Amino acid sequence: MLAEPRCPACLASVYCRWKRSGGETDVKEPQVPDVKECERKSLLQRNIFFGLETTLDLTWKDWIIGREYTKTLVIRNIRNKLQKLHISAPETVFFSILNPEVVLLSPGTSFSLPITFKPLQKCGYEDSIQFQAIEGSFKVCLHALLSSHILKVPESVMLPPCAVEHCTLTSFPLKNISKVQMSFKWDSAAPFILSPEQGQLKPGQQCVITVDFQPLEAQVYQQQVQCAYGEDDDDADSCCTVLLQGIAKYPFLQLRIPNDKEEIGDANIELDFGFVAVDHSLIKEFEIFNPSPVTVWFSLSQLPGAVAIFGSHFSWDVTSEKIMPGDSIQVLVTYSPTVVDIVSVEYLSLNYRGSLSKSQVKLIGKCMGPELCLSSSVVNFECVEVKGSAEQTVDLLNFSPVQATYQWDIDCANSVFKVSPRSGTVLPYGQVKVKVLYKPTHPMPHHRRVACLIFLREPLFLDLIGTCHSNHLEPVALTLEHLAEYKPKLCSSETPLGVLSPTEEEGNSAAVIPPAPTEKFNKIRKEHVDSLFSPSFSFVSIEPSELLFNHKKSFSIATSSTVSQCVTFKNRTKEKLSLMWTVIQASPFCVTPSSFELAPLKSTTVLVTYEPRQINALHGGELECFAYCKMPQENPSSEEVLPCLPCCVTVRVISHSFQPGKDHFTPSCILKPNKVVFPPLSLISYRTVLLQNNGDRPLTFCLDHKTNSDMPKSVHMSPGCGFIKPRQHQILTIGAVPTLDSPTEGFNLPLQLNAAEFTKELTVVSSLKNPCVSFENSNGLHFSATAVGSKSQLTHSIKNLSSVPIKFQWNIPHRDKNLICVEPDAGKLHPNESSVQTWTFSPLTEKTFAFKPTLRFQSDDFKKSLLIFTVNGIGAACTIEAEKELLDIGESLVGTCQSVNIPIMNNCSCPISFHLSLQQVENPPDSEDNSALQLDCEIGTIASHSTMLLGSTLRLSAQGQYRWAISYRITDAKGFGIFPPEKLCEIQVKGVFPTLQVVDACSSGSVARLCKQYLWKLFSLDSFNEHMLSTPCPAEITFKDPTNYSRNSLFSFPQVILDFNFGAAPLHSDRSDFMLMFWNPGSISVDWTFLFPEDQEMELEDWAVTGQFSKAELHHMKVQDNQLFRVTPRSGTLLPGQKSPVHFCYSHDFIGIDQLPVLFKLSLGRVFLLNFQGVTLNRNEPYLHFASNHHVFMPVAIQDSSPPRQIYELYNGGAVTVQYEVDQAVLSQLQMENYDHPVLSCLSPQGKIPPGNKAILEWIFSPLEAKMYHMDVPIHIQERDSVIVNFEGCGMNATSDSISIEYSDAKTSENCAPKGPFPGQVALLSQDSVFIGDIPICTKSSRILFITNYTETVYFVWEIPTQGNQQVVQIHPERGCLGPGECVMCILTFNSDFPTVYQLNLICQITHKAALIQYHRALQCWEEEKKRQQNEFTITDKISSRTQRVLIDEIVLAPPARKGAPLRKYKTLPPICCTKPVSNLYDKNKRAQLRQQRESANLWRRPQMPRPALLHLSVTAHTYDIPDFYTHFPDRYLQLTRTKQTLIKSSSTCRPAKLCPSTCGAERDIVVDILTPLFKDLLDDSAFAESLMVLASRPPIYKCQTSTSPSVTHPSSPQHSGQSNWTVDREEAAIFLGKIPQIQATTESKHAPSDLAENVLLKTLQNLMMEAVTGELNFSACPRSKIPSLCRTSFA
Repeated sequence: MLAEPRCPACLASVYCRWKRSGGETDVKEPQVPDVKECERKSLLQRNIFFGLETTLDLTWKDWIIGREYTKTLVIRNIRNKLQKLHISAPETVFFSILNPEVVLLSPGTSFSLPITFKPLQKCGYEDSIQFQAIEGSFKVCLHALLSSHILKVPESVMLPPCAVEHCTLTSFPLKNISKVQMSFKWDSAAPFILSPEQGQLKPGQQCVITVDFQPLEAQVYQQQVQCAYGEDDDDADSCCTVLLQGIAKYPFLQLRIPNDKEEIGDANIELDFGFVAVDHSLIKEFEIFNPSPVTVWFSLSQLPGAVAIFGSHFSWDVTSEKIMPGDSIQVLVTYSPTVVDIVSVEYLSLNYRGSLSKSQVKLIGKCMGPELCLSSSVVNFECVEVKGSAEQTVDLLNFSPVQATYQWDIDCANSVFKVSPRSGTVLPYGQVKVKVLYKPTHPMPHHRRVACLIFLREPLFLDLIGTCHSNHLEPVALTLEHLAEYKPKLCSSETPLGVLSPTEEEGNSAAVIPPAPTEKFNKIRKEHVDSLFSPSFSFVSIEPSELLFNHKKSFSIATSSTVSQCVTFKNRTKEKLSLMWTVIQASPFCVTPSSFELAPLKSTTVLVTYEPRQINALHGGELECFAYCKMPQENPSSEEVLPCLPCCVTVRVISHSFQPGKDHFTPSCILKPNKVVFPPLSLISYRTVLLQNNGDRPLTFCLDHKTNSDMPKSVHMSPGCGFIKPRQHQILTIGAVPTLDSPTEGFNLPLQLNAAEFTKELTVVSSLKNPCVSFENSNGLHFSATAVGSKSQLTHSIKNLSSVPIKFQWNIPHRDKNLICVEPDAGKLHPNESSVQTWTFSPLTEKTFAFKPTLRFQSDDFKKSLLIFTVNGIGAACTIEAEKELLDIGESLVGTCQSVNIPIMNNCSCPISFHLSLQQVENPPDSEDNSALQLDCEIGTIASHSTMLLGSTLRLSAQGQYRWAISYRITDAKGFGIFPPEKLCEIQVKGVFPTLQVVDACSSGSVARLCKQYLWKLFSLDSFNEHMLSTPCPAEITFKDPTNYSRNSLFSFPQVILDFNFGAAPLHSDRSDFMLMFWNPGSISVDWTFLFPEDQEMELEDWAVTGQFSKAELHHMKVQDNQLFRVTPRSGTLLPGQKSPVHFCYSHDFIGIDQLPVLFKLSLGRVFLLNFQGVTLNRNEPYLHFASNHHVFMPVAIQDSSPPRQIYELYNGGAVTVQYEVDQAVLSQLQMENYDHPVLSCLSPQGKIPPGNKAILEWIFSPLEAKMYHMDVPIHIQERDSVIVNFEGCGMNATSDSISIEYSDAKTSENCAPKGPFPGQVALLSQDSVFIGDIPICTKSSRILFITNYTETVYFVWEIPTQGNQQVVQIHPERGCLGPGECVMCILTFNSDFPTVYQLNLICQITHKAALIQYHRALQCWEEEKKRQQNEFTITDKISSRTQRVLIDEIVLAPPARKGAPLRKYKTLPPICCTKPVSNLYDKNKRAQLRQQRESANLWRRPQMPRPALLHLSVTAHTYDIPDFYTHFPDRYLQLTRTKQTLIKSSSTCRPAKLCPSTCGAERDIVVDILTPLFKDLLDDSAFAESLMVLASRPPIYKCQTSTSPSVTHPSSPQHSGQSNWTVDREEAAIFLGKIPQIQATTESKHAPSDLAENVLLKTLQNLMMEAVTGELNFSACPRSKIPSLCRTSFA
């Protein structure tokens, strides 16, 4: 946008639409127009004044003070005449012109006027130039504008999404598009930082502003940053704003292991490397995935832990990196172990800012070394002759994947045993054949244990035995049994040689290695390994065991000189020993003497002489000596001598023969490893070191004793010196027992090489440390309140901070074991490893607990340590309860699955573990399903002070009431309940099926005049509603939406088949329209649908289509294709209590009887097959339509003296009058069968019925017996077949209860909601049926009803029918006018003279006033035109007929419009004919249509009366003769009798039709009209109300008009009280005295006549009802005053 100068206080917040761009900046740039282009366009926009074309104004910009600027104003004459202009110069001195004051412009010419502007100060200038033409004047404005600062900035900048505590950078341009230099300064706040914050911009210069977004919270940020700009920073008079938008989200990184099938729900993962060979590496990977929508920077670091004395064996290639949204980074971890049998554990921590959780990677690996074994541990050479030899082989096997390096610890050149190869390597899973040669030189037994040194492993030992015989001496041959017997004894003090114990021997301090533990493992290690450091056996010792010749720096010898050193032997036994040296002739070393005997407990010295035979050389070797003795005889009498197993002692010697001044060989060797670390245990442990001679010359080594004075005595090396041949190696074994005083950083062990100043240093770390275990979080746990009998769990971690494995064990006191427990309670922790401990607290009583379990741990040196841990907990007694003790779900649809949530609450301070049980209390009688309610979980835990929604699934299988009881038990730690079950709540539900009722019906079109009772019968609505309330069968509720029923199954599946009869009408009549009001009376929604046959068809394969259809299928296709039956809508949903109208339509387009089976389905409810029936007649065909061929008469008592008249209706649905006749022969035959008693007689046996009307056949059913009568009566129709109607009647005893008349609409309207208007209905009756009930004859009954208008102004007229040639019903007013929204009250009066069952249909015609007015106007115009044509004639041209309109005074039925059939699957092929006749036929049809249109345009038919809307009112009553009425209703009779001032003349044969009051005519009307408002005003007068209180003490003004004898009581009938006003003729009652009680009337009347008072009171009540309907009176309002004595005062 362009930022122009404006005040900072006037800035408005500008917000743009939020936009997100992944990783990119969204900068909303404005559309900035080009300034030069705008100026060029403005110059082109010229104006015209009086024929002169010029511009409106001139503007100067970017000017400097003191300079002159000139612009040219061009004026052009565009007219065809000469024009003269007078020019007025500008008023100010800053604008000037140089032209004359008058200018003449010829047609088409132009004039240029230079205008000069010279500014003198920095401000804006305005002026104008006036031009005066002949026709008028105009002026051109002159403007000089100051140069303003214009800054171009974006309206908004959308930053990429950023992670919390991270930052993102973006930039946007800032450009100075003005002509002057400006400075700017930004004003922003966190989390947005702009740089540069301030600066200067030259004209046209652009600067890039960087936005740093650093959010601290996850939210949406929007900030308006202001940029102040101007000439300098202090004088910035303008500002602009930029909307910065950014969204911050919490970062989240997920650790995953590729190709891991198990999904890791925890944030931590474990990378297990398994077993890896020493000095090898294994690489594994894991990935860090970023599922968040923001970029995350992370770091991967090692968690601090135990001090790694062996060093870290893991390495990873990623330490810090960033991950884009949705990306992942592979991290490679390398495991390179160097120490055998060590388990390495390390933890990597994934750290990133803004994280809500910590993630760790556990790295674990195990180092695997070589595993070697010998095929045999003993080699027995048996007997060999002197100077003979024997050879055997042994296999050295490697059963590990690690290459092994080995060396036999024997000098083959100086021994009777030779091993080949002496050193080498064994491939993984390979083997080496080792040859062992026995070549003795002296007859004696030989035994030597040779160690096979293995790099990085403990040595193996091979026992070599053999016996040398000579011709003169044959010692006893050694066998394997001798070795097995003496081998354990040689390594202990229990030998038959009587070896002295160390305590018995004086001065025995030669023990170098302290005694190891007594465990078996340490025994074996001492037995096999300690011999490397102390070659002397227990019964003979040698000192020293290593000899160094010529290793002193000041020592110099000649070439032929010899050097000797002494070696001391000591016999520690009680037997004499024989010692024999192995003499090698070519060796530079010799021993003197070579053999000798040593007395018991004596010592001797031998001399070892070094006599080199070559100068400037290195020598070394191992001198071998065997010591043995002759075993004494256990049995002196026996001559058998047991051999003694000899032992071999060795002396290791090295020397050199370098002359003085001669440089020794420079060694070329490596020491691997150069550092050995011993585990910090107080046990002897061993490490091996490989000294490899890589040179071509031999190598000697020895410990440098001068620099090794600080070496602890607990550390030893074997061998201490040695000789290594070229390209060979020596395996050194270091043994140590770590001590507390050893330096932790270790010490150096120097090796002197080649008897010179060449050294190799070996670092040895041997420091003793106590094992250490820490609790990672705290030294205790605190359990919150826990329910008694329940359990709660917490986790805690322990970590091994030692560098050696430890074993741990939790010790919990026995009394507390049933209260707390921990898992795992024991285990092993490797160095730096953590273990998560799960503690469980299960209180049994309500109290506070404090526990102190101990953690015992120890390392391999069996030193135990102890840590105390504190556990606190609170036990609380708790219960759970439901939110409602009785959860009433209401009604549930049977067959559906419903989820029910049961709220249960825990108001205690601790969580509770529970186990629920469900018991069914109540079940519908016809249901055996006990699994209607299923709990989703029966076991669970609810938190403290919380509510838990217990889920359950409800699926009812039957209709009826269900009830369940839910109980709970509090469970312990093992899930067992320790308390008896307690009741939680009860659940009840009522299983219902979806139901639907028809509560109202109306008709229009051809059937508009049919009453509702007739419609009820046509559509079988009584059966429809009855079946809807019944229980559906299982097959009906199987399918929720059946749409694919075949036609055959359509008739077999539904159990209910109902007829929907659409009546009959002539061809091309109006449609038969019916409207049914569907109502949902239940509490669940109902889905209903009508399925036509086309909706139920299934698509068939081509091979299944035969192409032949049955008659029924063809008929159905015809009905569907022409849409003769239509239902709108076909489906819908009704909510509880909701009503919806459904429109049914039948078109009379084809002659015949049409039928269509339609399936009506409620979802999961009833399924009906509705048989749609309709009849279309030829217009000249007589036809009577019977809704049913079965009719039931009202029951009649056999004692009734005057059976009532009953009716049967015949409806003429055709277009011609129909003559009918009832067959009297059948009735006569019935009379003869009943003792000449007329059981059934027809009062109107024949007659004629006009088209569209009904005929009422009056019948008298007079039963002779109390039984059911069935009578088939033929009704003959002229020119039609007779129809047999089955009449059914029931005779009843007078003592039984009378059955009042009922009809369908009355029954269904009792329990339905208030009826409303149908769609499009003009007006509505307050009630569409009036039920008078049972009354005696000559009794008047009144009803009040209202007509409400919902549209514009209408007229209404009542059609009052007659029955039996008498009019028994009167309505006042009979006609009237209603405005929009108005309501009129109609009073219906019923009075009958004959015992009759009345079913009357009153029709109220509603006509729109506007339509009626329009009709009268059109009729008047038509009649005037008709009169004019009759009286006038005009002579005109021959085409006058085209303009003269033809008047038609009759209704011409136009042919019906053809209805297009819907597209079908099969189409009829076109006729095979030529093209020309088709085109000719088309032209003829087209011309005929045009001619018909012209003729119809000239026709003027007589206007028809607007068709009124019809409202039907059903009136039902049953009148009795007075004796019959008294017989059936004795209690109600006395309530109906009143005395009359004027008795009406009556007789048994002639009954008056009307009761005439004493005051009649206009006089009575005047009195009523005067008294009615008078009484109303009196009731509203407060003074009159006070006068009533005074009159209360006076005698009553009016006396009771009737009185009865004291012996007769007259109970009231609440059923009919207040419903009607009845008047009984007193004289008529006197005729039938009999058992009827006499009613005495007063002889005097001092007051007004009773009928007048009755009319006044009736009219008053009617007025009150009218005011209540219109809302002027509220019956429910509280009374303003109370008149106590009003009840005693009567006004009627």
